[in-house]
Amino acid sequence: MNTSKSPIAIFTFDWVPDLPRGYVRDIRLRWALEEAGLPYRVESVPFGDRDAAHFAHQPFGQVPWLTDGDMSIFESGAILLHLAERSEKLMLADPRARSEVIEWLFAALNSVEMASLPWSLFQFMGNTGDTPGWKFFDDFLMVHRLKHMETVLAKREWLAGTPHTFSVADILMADVLRLVDRFDGLAAFPECRAYVARATARPAFVKAHADQMAHFAAADQVTPAFA
Repeated sequence: MNTSKSPIAIFTFDWVPDLPRGYVRDIRLRWALEEAGLPYRVESVPFGDRDAAHFAHQPFGQVPWLTDGDMSIFESGAILLHLAERSEKLMLADPRARSEVIEWLFAALNSVEMASLPWSLFQFMGNTGDTPGWKFFDDFLMVHRLKHMETVLAKREWLAGTPHTFSVADILMADVLRLVDRFDGLAAFPECRAYVARATARPAFVKAHADQMAHFAAADQVTPAFA
């Protein structure tokens, strides 16, 4: 629920090139807030001129960050955990289920994305030839991460809870995996691919994705210097 009067604000770039559109990580926050039905607004910061105010909120000059009243939070995983504490649609209430949500949220970041991100960067740069670096990261992702996620997802619709229930952990894991799927990296992992399809068919994701694409497209009309 995007509203200009909300105390919750997502900060993202005013514009990015075509390639990362739909994958900039503010989409994780948009998706979570749409799932929770929490009102929020989106604020833009310059893509090309990251000033001291930007680094004061995000010390690496990245996006997103989120403000909630007088609180400012960076890193998408930390923000998602903060938002999950505000909604049972994102964080399950049962203590055991809650611990499962948290462990899978960290697994998405520390086990899967640590393998998938360098693999994806090799794909972005076209460096997928017969090199030791590519072979290492391809094997790391395919054999040591996706093979095991395939086994997990063959047994459950969502990651946490009994019965398995959609949570913030699925937002993060599905977003990590859909970048792999962008480069056809899930072709040999049908359970992972089906999981991404289930998650991204949810109305909250559809809206979050459309809103992010519209946000950057609108800036094309006023950002010719970066075209």
